[in-house]
Amino acid sequence: MVAALGNAAGFWAKRGGFHAEVLGTEKKGQVHFKWGGNAEQLQLLFLEIREKLLTDCAPLTEKMEERGGGITGLELKVLPNILPNYYQLDASFETCDAMGANFINSCLEQMGKSLQNYFRESKAISDCDRECEIIMAILSNYTPESHVKVWVECPVSNLLDGNTEAECEAFARRFEQAVRISQLDVSRAVTNNKGIFNGIDALAVATGNDFRAIEACGHAFASRNGQYSGLTDLQIQDGKFRFSIGLALAVGVIGGVTAVHPMAKLAMKILDNPSAKELMMYLAVAGLASNFAAVKALVSVGIQKGHMKMHLSNIMNQLQIPEEKRAEIQDYFRDKTVSFSAVEEYWKSSGLRDSG
Repeated sequence: MVAALGNAAGFWAKRGGFHAEVLGTEKKGQVHFKWGGNAEQLQLLFLEIREKLLTDCAPLTEKMEERGGGITGLELKVLPNILPNYYQLDASFETCDAMGANFINSCLEQMGKSLQNYFRESKAISDCDRECEIIMAILSNYTPESHVKVWVECPVSNLLDGNTEAECEAFARRFEQAVRISQLDVSRAVTNNKGIFNGIDALAVATGNDFRAIEACGHAFASRNGQYSGLTDLQIQDGKFRFSIGLALAVGVIGGVTAVHPMAKLAMKILDNPSAKELMMYLAVAGLASNFAAVKALVSVGIQKGHMKMHLSNIMNQLQIPEEKRAEIQDYFRDKTVSFSAVEEYWKSSGLRDSG
């Protein structure tokens, strides 16, 4: 994976580099509740309820608001199709450079308590409708409004070093076909997106972010149009090759593991202590680079060439083969199937083991 990322980084460094844009950083959470009263009445009362909830959350949001964040939206959703008498308070948050999970959950739990108090105390609610059941109050790891886009582009004729224009065009067509397949065939889409997260997850773990939440959000985002699809896209227009990814993800660079784990702190230092927006872009770049390297190999030399080279190296390490003997073994297996038993047999029978 590191080799693939390095290869893609070097490839695009010569062709203008990676371009990135953060389209939003809004996070979400919900209070899930049941109430047996009239839904239309509740909608009419919601402006009053909303004001009470925000007022009661003010002590929790004060510090975040000083940093430029806070609660950015609050809606009532009526959802009897999920459960009888079921509603959501759908809240939006800006948490700046923090992931903000504790902040969001604290606000949501306060909203749940305030909502129950409203039903108990409001004169607009009849005595028979004062019971409000809070099912749960929790942030959502699906953050479609926390969204980043990354792309690379170059002339099609500049895609392959030392190749003819016709060869570059043929490569671009194969690459485009591979991307279209990933967008329309779920079997390929899953593997395509797994390769994207090879790069993203590694950087997320290194910086102390929750790779499981990032992946879950990414896979939900891949299904946003009703069908699970590949996250990358390719456009070839007017002789230009433009490969891109749009990705929903949420990260933090202060608080949590990032602030205390020595390796996470080192990773952040190596990245020159980025903001949350910058880290979003770096993660998406790692995902696009990982996908480019994989698809490039798939439509040209095949994925096994790189995998088998690494597999052979691992086997030689297991057999403790000296460094000076490895070049000949690598040359021997250049066009042969690599397995532990085959390498071991060649090592024993070739005379390399006893030479030198």
